[in-house]
Amino acid sequence: MSEKTRRTRALTVGAGVAVAALALAGCTTTATPESGTSTGGTITIATTNAFTSFNGDTPQANLDTNGMVGYLTGTQNNLGLGGFERLDKDFSLIKNTDFGTIETVSENPLTVKYTINPGLTWSDGEPINADDMLAYWAINSGYYNDATLDPESGEPTSGTQYFALAGSTAGLDTTSFPEISDDNLSMTLTYGTPYVDYELVNPISKPAHVLAEKAGVSEADFIELLKTLPKGDPAAPAAPNATLKAAGDFWNTGYDVTAMPTDPSLLVASGPFIVTDFTPEQSITLGKNPNYKGELSPSYDQLIIRFIGDANAQVTALQNGEVQAIQPQASADTLTALQNANATVHSGDQVAYDHLDLRFAGVFSDPKVREAFLKTIPRQQLVDSIIKPVNPQGEVLNSQIFLPTDGDEYTTAVAASGYDAYDAPDIEGAKALLNGATPTVRILYNTNNPNRVDSFRAIQQSAQQAGFVIEDAGSPDWSKLLSAGNYDASIFGWVSPGAGNAALPQIFKSNGGGNYNLYSNSTVDQLVDETQVTLDKSKLNDLKVQIDAATAKDFYGLPLFQLPGLFADNGSVKGVDYFGGQTGIVWNAQEWTLAG
Repeated sequence: MSEKTRRTRALTVGAGVAVAALALAGCTTTATPESGTSTGGTITIATTNAFTSFNGDTPQANLDTNGMVGYLTGTQNNLGLGGFERLDKDFSLIKNTDFGTIETVSENPLTVKYTINPGLTWSDGEPINADDMLAYWAINSGYYNDATLDPESGEPTSGTQYFALAGSTAGLDTTSFPEISDDNLSMTLTYGTPYVDYELVNPISKPAHVLAEKAGVSEADFIELLKTLPKGDPAAPAAPNATLKAAGDFWNTGYDVTAMPTDPSLLVASGPFIVTDFTPEQSITLGKNPNYKGELSPSYDQLIIRFIGDANAQVTALQNGEVQAIQPQASADTLTALQNANATVHSGDQVAYDHLDLRFAGVFSDPKVREAFLKTIPRQQLVDSIIKPVNPQGEVLNSQIFLPTDGDEYTTAVAASGYDAYDAPDIEGAKALLNGATPTVRILYNTNNPNRVDSFRAIQQSAQQAGFVIEDAGSPDWSKLLSAGNYDASIFGWVSPGAGNAALPQIFKSNGGGNYNLYSNSTVDQLVDETQVTLDKSKLNDLKVQIDAATAKDFYGLPLFQLPGLFADNGSVKGVDYFGGQTGIVWNAQEWTLAG
């Protein structure tokens, strides 16, 4: 992880996700271009996860490939190529000064001013200005929400929640209404409390004029509504505002697609890339944004991302020249195949981990049943069979917050949490807790991911020895089912962009955007809230250790292992370099060039 703990502004589901799909190959030129020049040509790569939405910031669309496209087009809530900042390979912040500037006006109260450079436009020619930053703030601050959420279902019992975030409103929810400059190019945020991740706020994602159009009003009327609509008060909820509700409904689901959109407004981008074609379950094509004015425009004309879930099929496509670079699921067989194909391999640790979560409802409402089930999980067996063939130093993961690559921080967390008590199964201990009961447990996982299939089968076999009845609830559509709740346990991965602390409220706080297992602990809620306003690193780490220990005490589930990462290229594209964060292989796609 990074200096800031190398965790996410918002964790993304899908580390190592595999979806079986194929697509047409792209062609290349033979010229060797200079960076930033237009020489034409196409670069084709392969990833494992299929694209499903032009808005990867909602719970149902919070997938890595969706995030990759959002990163390239500048339309996601996290850092990207179309806003103020992005991350380097070592997870350090890079300022995109060709887009604008960020100025810390005051540290007490914390006040930050964002200024967009004049003359910038969206890909459809509409100006990029403070209207778009204000729309971002409205979405990510929860300012207008007046909903009271049911702690079990996460659904409103009263009031309205306008925008459904996969992440969290923490931090921005303390800001007062922004100050907008007279030239409509600057937005100043004043925080009510310190905010640990304020340097990572990148207030540009979806265009305000598109949200306004979908709400049935002009952009000017939409912005005027945001300026005049009062702050939401859950203690006195009002009737939902129809215009904001329409904008929210569109943002929540309108960007989800099963075909290439006929509505061009879904494709509007601020970054150097724009989507030009999409074939479901096969590929997505990005071209150059003709209205992009920054320094990150690629030298080539097209980037095709193919969705090939099978790692061997990715290697074959690379060897045959159908694709030029790949990001397959890492395994010993894949590494051997790449070596035999004379490919250039780029590998390292991912800021990602696989885990088993238990839903705090149904069969796992009883803590004894949760504890019994955790005692059956063969974690060392999973590491030995899945991770060590790729990373011989791989080990059982014993923290929900830190990774082994965090060094002393991880060691401290493990000592406090007690997760290491579950390294090996204790079938007799599980039987004693069940006392003759035979609970049925439905496990959700991705059936198209061989590693998750292997994990499910090993867990099933072990848990049955203690008396559990294990039902296979696996599905290729697992990600869409996470928030539906028709399961008792889930096996999946979290992958981080590599910086920040927003993952804590996202997955551990009651009703967090990624809290799919309905975990709720009032003490943990308070600790999580403290993490968002604690700037001292030592105190922040101590809070995280306390959260980690509390999840273990509550039998939250089990972290399994940190995921290894793997990219490869066949020499026909230059510039591919390893990055362990959420944007994966495309993190520096704007820098790639075609080889001669």
